[in-house]
Amino acid sequence: MTKVGQVWRRLCIVSCLLLTGLVFSGCQTDNANKPDSNFSAVPGIETVAAGGTAPASQVGTMASTNTASGTNQPSSEIIKSGEVLVITFADLPPPPMPAFDQRVRDDGTITLIHNHVFQAAGKRVGDLEREIHDFYVPRYYINLTVTVRNSPERFYYVGGEVRLPNKLPWVNGITVTKAIASAGGFTDFANKRSVKLIRADGKKQTINFNKVLDHPELDPLVFPDDRIHVSRTIW
Repeated sequence: MTKVGQVWRRLCIVSCLLLTGLVFSGCQTDNANKPDSNFSAVPGIETVAAGGTAPASQVGTMASTNTASGTNQPSSEIIKSGEVLVITFADLPPPPMPAFDQRVRDDGTITLIHNHVFQAAGKRVGDLEREIHDFYVPRYYINLTVTVRNSPERFYYVGGEVRLPNKLPWVNGITVTKAIASAGGFTDFANKRSVKLIRADGKKQTINFNKVLDHPELDPLVFPDDRIHVSRTIW
């Protein structure tokens, strides 16, 4: 081999070594600027470096998820007049206190121990629980857990001159005319001008069905354990 050939060979070897070193050092620089997570990147998810702050969009998503799945959030169920609530007091010293079966009055109130009146209608169940707790603790008790829930299925009664006199399951919002319709409607001998509504506490009210048709505001609500009696016409 001539001297010229040996020189060219050495120059090629040196050039290859220099090029390899430059490529390797570039890869090292790029990797040094990336956090080593040991996980493959997931499309659509930004990587947050250790000690960094997540993007605002991700923070909002996480907060919404936590709020929606939280178990300590109060119930959003709204209490209505006429509903029957069962209120229990727990974590009290013996003897245990019985549950209170309370119908929400027409004015939206209930009365519990020590004759204290609470406004219940229009409130969420969880809010009413907190209000009852905060009134009795620490004024009367050191520890108290209040639970408010809807009463088990309740009924009202329709009798007299209706086609299907019976005991019927109560639902919130039922009125006298709807109750009569649920009992099959009037018979041919019904006195529609004298429909008796007898409340669970014994109070009585007379409804003229013919007037109610033109004035729905005269159609009273029916509450659990109420009785409706349709009398027979005398002609």
